Parts: sequence; structure tokens; C-alpha cells
Amino acid sequence: MPNLRLALCQTDPWVGDLARNGDEVVRRTKQAVEAGAQLVAFPEMALTGYPVEDLALRHSFVEASRAALVALAARLAAEGLGGVPVVVGYLGRSEHASPRFNRPAGSPQNCAAVLHRGEVVTRFAKHHLPNYGVFDEFRWFVPGDQLPVLRLHGVDVALAICEDIWQDGGRVTAAREAGAGLLLVVNGSPYERNKDDQRLELVRRRAAEAGCALAYVNMVGGQDELVFDGDSIVVGADGEVLARAPQFEEHLLVLDLDLPAAAGDDTDGLLLGDGLHLVRTELGGEPQAAPAGPLTAGVAPRLSDEAEIWAALVSGTRAYVAKNGFDSVLIGLSGGIDSALVAAIAVDAVGAPNVHCVSMPSRYSSQHSRDDAAELARRTGLRFRTVSIAPMFDAYLGAVELTGLAEENLQSRLRGTLLMAISNQEGHLVLAPGNKSELAVGYSTLYGDSVGAYGPVKDVYKSLVFRLARWRNEEAGRRGEVPPIPEHTITKPPSAELRPDQVDTDSLPDYDLLDSLLARYIEGDEGRDAIVAAGFDPALVDRVVRLVDTAEYKRRQYPPGPKISAKNFGRDRRLPITNRWRRG
Repeated sequence: MPNLRLALCQTDPWVGDLARNGDEVVRRTKQAVEAGAQLVAFPEMALTGYPVEDLALRHSFVEASRAALVALAARLAAEGLGGVPVVVGYLGRSEHASPRFNRPAGSPQNCAAVLHRGEVVTRFAKHHLPNYGVFDEFRWFVPGDQLPVLRLHGVDVALAICEDIWQDGGRVTAAREAGAGLLLVVNGSPYERNKDDQRLELVRRRAAEAGCALAYVNMVGGQDELVFDGDSIVVGADGEVLARAPQFEEHLLVLDLDLPAAAGDDTDGLLLGDGLHLVRTELGGEPQAAPAGPLTAGVAPRLSDEAEIWAALVSGTRAYVAKNGFDSVLIGLSGGIDSALVAAIAVDAVGAPNVHCVSMPSRYSSQHSRDDAAELARRTGLRFRTVSIAPMFDAYLGAVELTGLAEENLQSRLRGTLLMAISNQEGHLVLAPGNKSELAVGYSTLYGDSVGAYGPVKDVYKSLVFRLARWRNEEAGRRGEVPPIPEHTITKPPSAELRPDQVDTDSLPDYDLLDSLLARYIEGDEGRDAIVAAGFDPALVDRVVRLVDTAEYKRRQYPPGPKISAKNFGRDRRLPITNRWRRG
């Protein structure tokens, strides 16, 4: 059987930064060529970043992407890398009208191309366009109608883009019809919990359906609310895992594959299933025998659930800070569990010297919370200061009479104003500490604890906040480091400390109970009656459903945060703000 040395480049493209992304393609291609690669692949839309959203509707950006692709092909050749084919995703446009979708010629397409010997030798567009969850690709793109196959060193390599293998049929079955020896898939597949296991099952199934080995290359990094975990995989036709890249790390995966020899017949233009036209591109090269010492890439170990989530939160936060041009972050450190966890995430994401925290006590702030905040700062080495809001609070109350909830929320809003003032003065990016449980039921103050540019635990239920805090401390112990979060912060009853002796359970159910109900209502889309039938108290269900539904306006004004669940607030869950339906 012919041998093909394949390189999968698990990279972190930046949306809109064509020059930087092009530089990364050249840099990684050079590394791959030095490792003896004969075919190099990059993720979906690696040249433009992904997702580009409505940038796809800007003619100038489409044309800039196309021009950058041509320039990249020439540059690879100029730097002595042109002899190895490179598959790279980019933003392209259709050559023909698409009457079925009522779209004219020149409409945007999610494309990939093969660059070889200074030329763009083939281009193709994504066939299956996802339009569920976080995806809205029918808004931007028209689908492709080709199955591109590269004939290289005596092997036929079929090409596909991400969703093409998540849907039945299409390029997977077409690859079998075409007799491909390898199905190479370029991806921009966002992270959510347990998706790595879903991917493995998927690629094994699709390899069996295609009747050939399957190579799956995915991106890493973060883009607004989305986090990409890499997890690039190569499986044999029998489903055996031949190589797997680590999650949440840029990585070059290079391995030797023994693949079936290409058939000799010329079937270019053949109509395959799903209306796909076979387009073969001859890249030349004699069939290669397996080297005496085949290169094996290894299989990266899987992360635990907590480790995987932590890596996603850190990756998303790091990407948002860096890609928006900031070097440092600012957090209101109360001594409570949420701000403590956000601070620990920030330290891991950008480094302790770049994390600035402010304790902003009021007359109701307990001494133990002040001490816990100072202790976390001591343990982690982050930058810490104390600014009391008591004088500001007293000045407000001297000017206007406020009681009850209005008085409580004033403290939170003073803290938010102070954080934004320091941010403006010193140039830090403010991180909001709200968790998913609080956001779900509206237990947050607009223009108070909701201020900020990014919410690292926005998609993390409160019960998981405690799990992650314990895990991070245990992980520090395993490394021989000081646990970052004081034990008292984890064990004390959670409280907003906006009135004397206040605890969260004054207003909310126990978080384990609340979170299990919320998971059914939010991620599961279960209605009120179904949740009651599952054993929850009807009065509690009615109360929680009402709280969730009436807090939609607050969530719309909350900053973005990394998506880790199957359904986050933001890109996934889209409900009307003005809404009289109250039965779930």
C-alpha cells in the first residue's frame, strides 16, 4: 500500500486578521515540511478565523480573503514550501447563482482550497451548512456541490468541511463512491462538555461509512463566546484511533498512513449522491513505500471533566483578553466563591501580575470575606487593593431615601461604577463574576455585578462553581503548589452581603436543587408539567420558571462568556424578552 505522511495543524486563527493567520500557515507549514509531511491541513476558515458572522456579508472582506489566499500560495512557493500541498480554509464566493436558495452568483461561501506550487489548484465550499445551536450558516453562505479528490503519491484523498460529516450522506458516502483512500476533514468545531467523546464516535462511524481512513483537524483558542478545543483525530477504516492531538493546545500532528492505492480510471465530473460532482485534482508524486521507521503521532490522554471545563474557561478568557488588545484584567474580589473562581481562572489565563483585584467593602461586608479576598491575593500573587464604598454609599443615602432592594442594589452599582472607572483610568478589561444559576433567575444587579467585558463563569452553574474550585485546589496540591482559593471561601454559605446576615438561600433554593431544575428547563427545554412530573415541587417549578422568564432582559445586557454547555445564554438560547407565556 502507498504511504502518505500527513500533517494536521491544530492552530488558533484570529477572526479578521488575515496577515497574522497567513503567517501562521507559513510557519506551521514549514514545521510540517521539516517533519517530512507530504500533505498539510489547517482548520476550517483558518485564513479568516471562524466564525466570521456578518463579516461574510461584506464584499470587501470576501475579496480580501480571496486575495490573501492567492498571495499565500505564492508566498509558500517563494519560501520553498510550494512542493507540498496545503489545505486551508478561507472565505470565498460562489461562481454561479443558487436559485434553490434564492442567492445570486458571488454569494459568500465557507470554503477551503488546496495550495500547491504557488497556485490555488482547487477550491470547494462546505456542502452541509449547520443552522442550529450556535450556528447560523444559512444566513451567510450557500452550499457547495462538489466532492474534491486529490490524487497524491498514488492515493486519492477526498476533502470535506466540518458539518459535512455531522450530517448523513453527502461527502461521506460520496467518498466511498469515489473510492477514496482517505477522507480529510477541516473543522471549526466549538467545545462543549463531553463533545470529545461525541467526535470520536462520529469519526469512527463516518470512517466506516466512507470505507477509508478519516483525518479530522480542528482549531483551538476562543472567539467571543465560543471556545475551540482542538482534539484533532485520525482513525483507520476500521475505527482504530491512529493519532489524537491534545485538547486546548496548538499542536502539529504528523503521522505516516498506509492507504489503498488510487484507482486508475478517470471519473472526473461523475455525479455522486446528494448531487455532488466529483472533481479530481492530480498533484503527482510517485507512490511511496512505508518508511523503515514509520512516524506515529501518539494518542493524547483525555482530560477529566473538571480539567476539560477549566481549560475551556481559561482558553476562552485568555483569547478574549488578548484578541481584544488587552494585557490585564480587573475583578471586584468580594471574598465570595464566584469572584474567587474568576480570579483563579484569570491568573491561569493571563498571569498573576496582569490580574488586578479590588475589594470594595460596605457596611455589610463581613470581616471574614475581606480576609478571604486578601488571602486569595496572597496565595496567587495577583495585584490587590481595597477601596471602601461606604463613603459613596452614605452620600447617596444622604441625597435620596432608599430602602430594601433599592438600597441593596445601590451597593452593587457603586462597585460596578468604581470598577469601570478604574478600568478607564488604568486600561484593564473588567471581568464579571456572575454564574449561570444567578443569570438564569435574575439574581444579579444590572450595572452592578453584571458590569464588565467578559464573564468567565457565565455558563457555569453554581454547583459546578464549587466543584471547579475544589478541583483547582486539588490540582494545585498535585503539582506541589499552594491552592489558590481559601478553603473558607468554598465552605461558607454563599452570600451577596448586601444586608445584615444575608445568605443566598434567603432568596433562592439550595443550588443543587435549583441547578437540576434549571438544567431541565434551559438545556433540556422541558416544560413546566414535564419538570413537575419528574418529581419537582409544583410551587418551586412555577417560581423558578417565572424567575427565568422575567430575567431575559437582564441576560441580554450581560457580557459574553465562554460556552461550555449544550445550551448557553447568548448564541444558543434565543427567547423573546417581552413574553407572556409562563408555563415553560
